[in-house]
Amino acid sequence: MRDIVPPDGELRRQIANRILDVYAAYGYEVIETPALEDLEVLVGSQGGENEKLIFKVLKRGAKLDEELERGGELADMGLRFDLTVPLARFVANHLNDLPMPFKVAHLAPVWRAERPQRGRFREFTQCDIDIVGEASIAAEIELCTATIEALQRIGIDGCTVRLNDRRLLLAAVEHHLGQLDQPDAVFIALDKLDKTSSDNVAAELARGGHDVAGVERLLESFANAELIGPPEIQAALEGTRRALEGQGISVRFDPTLVRGMGYYTGQIFEVSHPDLPYSLAGGGRYDGMMARFGAPALPMCGFSIGFERVCELVDKSAFRAAREKIAVTCSDDEELLRCLALARAKRDRGTVVNVVRRARNVRKQRDDLERLGYSEVIDAETFSL
Repeated sequence: MRDIVPPDGELRRQIANRILDVYAAYGYEVIETPALEDLEVLVGSQGGENEKLIFKVLKRGAKLDEELERGGELADMGLRFDLTVPLARFVANHLNDLPMPFKVAHLAPVWRAERPQRGRFREFTQCDIDIVGEASIAAEIELCTATIEALQRIGIDGCTVRLNDRRLLLAAVEHHLGQLDQPDAVFIALDKLDKTSSDNVAAELARGGHDVAGVERLLESFANAELIGPPEIQAALEGTRRALEGQGISVRFDPTLVRGMGYYTGQIFEVSHPDLPYSLAGGGRYDGMMARFGAPALPMCGFSIGFERVCELVDKSAFRAAREKIAVTCSDDEELLRCLALARAKRDRGTVVNVVRRARNVRKQRDDLERLGYSEVIDAETFSL
């Protein structure tokens, strides 16, 4: 976890606003959900490895004392590890108040207790869009289109959408390894193909009791980009690809794309960039999640931008202050009060005016203000309307 210090805070605000402006133009409505969810919501949500990384929150007061005495379960809540599971709970709770189909944008922090590394923090921000109630590939196409447009709006070009389908992936796995009651462990291993060698993945699958020859055939089929599965699923995937390419978006089928979360039920996708070893965004269809909350089965599909990652990649010079920013330095209380009164009129005309007391080290103060984007630092004596 980390602090965000100026001017990075302003940069992040501008990036978020540009992304959300694109999503608003598509009709996505902004929601907010609590950072904490009941553990029963988070655990068993098919969140893959993320469920092992939940920051659990202890029960409080007398309830905690009672559990300590009897050696029971100490935690009853947890910090959300993504925004998809809270969204499903949100839709189930507010179903009667939501229009269908429902398009939603959700930008907020999430937490995972994993080892920090480049591009990964224990607290980080996700920027999601989801469509609830649309079963056709129109949802996948719009989500991918809006996400690519949002990335372009913040100056990130040259991205490629990688496509796959969980149903094709399952068909390929069972074709080579036999029918599986619990395929999630295989998917989790295969999801590491972009992070480690195929030999390491093969060894992990072999340790899981799978036939070595079958594992080798499976990985070879991935390397050859072979499609195995019902023709209608292949046709839908091809339809998504053609529609995106028709809009000038670079697309490729990637059989090694897995997505580590077990809740995906159909098409899955990620956005890659040639300058990065990891994806900038990812998502897919997860039609089965509403059943966990006793709500009617609804088609759901979403795409999430890794906000921290795009903040690293953007050209910061393209996010200079859109409005003029000036600072006024004052020597005493009288000058402060006079300049505060004058500044109001300038602010009404759209100028950012920061009235501050003059520091002892005038040069450092000026350098600091200029670093924060102030184009002009003037003395109170010369400040006027």
